[in-house]
Amino acid sequence: MAGNATTRFDNVALLSVASTLPSRVTTSEEIEDRLGASLSRLRLKGGLLRRVAGVLERRNWAEGESADLATIDAGEKALAQAGVAPGDVGLLINTSVTRKHLEPSVAVRLHHGLGLPSSAVNFDVANACLGFVNGMSLAASMIESGQIRHAIVVNGEDADDIQVNTIERLLGEGVKRDDFLSEFATLTLGSGSAAAVLGRADEHPDGHRILGGVTRAATQFHDLCVGSAEGMYTNAKELLKGGLDLVVSAWDEAKPDWRWHDMDRYITHQVSSVHTNAILKAAKLDPARVPTTFPQYGNVGPASIPITLAEQAPSLNRGDRVLLMGVGSGLNTAMMELAW
Repeated sequence: MAGNATTRFDNVALLSVASTLPSRVTTSEEIEDRLGASLSRLRLKGGLLRRVAGVLERRNWAEGESADLATIDAGEKALAQAGVAPGDVGLLINTSVTRKHLEPSVAVRLHHGLGLPSSAVNFDVANACLGFVNGMSLAASMIESGQIRHAIVVNGEDADDIQVNTIERLLGEGVKRDDFLSEFATLTLGSGSAAAVLGRADEHPDGHRILGGVTRAATQFHDLCVGSAEGMYTNAKELLKGGLDLVVSAWDEAKPDWRWHDMDRYITHQVSSVHTNAILKAAKLDPARVPTTFPQYGNVGPASIPITLAEQAPSLNRGDRVLLMGVGSGLNTAMMELAW
């Protein structure tokens, strides 16, 4: 059955958003140099990552850095910007895709690292690249219901292992051209961390109101992009088509209730130039209002939206309308409106 799930909030505000990025820069040329033998054997032209995806470079964790430490740092910055003490946080939601172990949750390490009280609920929420927006919506619902006063939503992604494993596999003699292309998206991934603090709007009149939004599922496409620490395999053509159809159907159904055709800024999940241009064309968005970070950071999974929002925050004015938009493997889409 077709249809959007709609959520509205009356008393929730985004108080801050911050990011912490790795110090090591890995260019697309470096990755393609490592893959030179495979590219030559498969007769694939160089510059593929730049030309097809528009990804010039991405970040990877350097010696002494990690996604967990960076996420704690981003969380500390977000709490300081919001003026919220760790002891006043009632909820921590970690939304990372990547993780070093299955149990315990990543959230417990971050809860400890941020010095949150024993009364602060903490857990992981995973939903591919939509995790952060889903986490914000869940936190907003708990604030709106009166269960908590403040929440922090965090994300830390580590693309290093999966890229190393993928490059080693793609250098194998038995790899065919189709095999290479099915793992091409993995080479666009980047690492990074982000955090956002939410609270009651009536207690924080200078906050940025979270008005609500919509979600929509097309789970018949659950096997178009499947990933693990070993590798990520994508049917890029069908994934783009299915994702675009999903976004357009959600967008069109939302039109009667939401005025999203003329937002001041559209913060989209950062995948590639192909995906961004397709969304711009399908939704008829002004490119000047759709900032991109994928050229320098790559696809940082769920952290892409908060990282991009954190970079845009200084240029946003009071009263600006901001729409967070994303598509996650599976497929799901979500759109959330903020009144800056």
